[in-house]
Amino acid sequence: MPAILCPSCRKLINSDAARCPFCDQARPGMFGLTTALRRFGLKVDFPHIITIICVALYLFALVLDPGAIFTAGGMMTLLSPSGEASLKTGMTGAVPVLYLGRWWTVITAIYLHGGLLHIFFNMMWVRQLGPLVENLFGRFRLIVIFTLSGVCGFILSSYMGNGYTLGASGSIFGLLAAAIVYGRQRGSSLFTRQFLQWAVIMFVFGLVFPGVDNWAHAGGFAGGYVSALAFSRQGEHEGLGTYLLAAVCVLMTLLAFALQFLANVVA
Repeated sequence: MPAILCPSCRKLINSDAARCPFCDQARPGMFGLTTALRRFGLKVDFPHIITIICVALYLFALVLDPGAIFTAGGMMTLLSPSGEASLKTGMTGAVPVLYLGRWWTVITAIYLHGGLLHIFFNMMWVRQLGPLVENLFGRFRLIVIFTLSGVCGFILSSYMGNGYTLGASGSIFGLLAAAIVYGRQRGSSLFTRQFLQWAVIMFVFGLVFPGVDNWAHAGGFAGGYVSALAFSRQGEHEGLGTYLLAAVCVLMTLLAFALQFLANVVA
């Protein structure tokens, strides 16, 4: 029988073991699913995939309504997709979620952006913070933290009455919160202070400049903090539950875009 590492205690065991002899984890191999998920995760550069998806959807939104590309009124809205194009690709907010019933847009909107500078700075932060959080918590935990942070941010924003919103900044604030949790758990005041300062600067930036969804930032920060805190209490190793939770996040993201496509077809 092929051997695997138990997802809970990281000891070498048989893949078909009913229970891990070291930590008593039930069905650690999950009939081969554990190994398959781990192999898939090792091959995936999640921050790179996020960047590709966001850029592709941004360009697609521009193509949907090319006449609106050069109608921006300033630098912050340079090369902005139209509102109609953003709605078609999955923009969220109080109107899509609470009035149109498109609950899945709290996921799709994570990967959408409203302008050239918007996507540039967000992808810069994803490329900066994504690999860091992956090194601190693990690849599968990164997927969960990023997804849940974005969803929490948009849920809060929608219920606080923000009509329309989009962007990865809620997830980015979740990654900042995860780094802060790690620093606090390890007792590294310098590490914690650095990321806390970044979070405060970005919050202040959102208060100064118009059109920034501060509720999504706050909700994303809270979602990332709680998620990272829960993971830090489970230990350093990613377990079977984390693999499955990350798989659920990926599947829910795919489902969300499928539902958005169907909603456009019906409309």
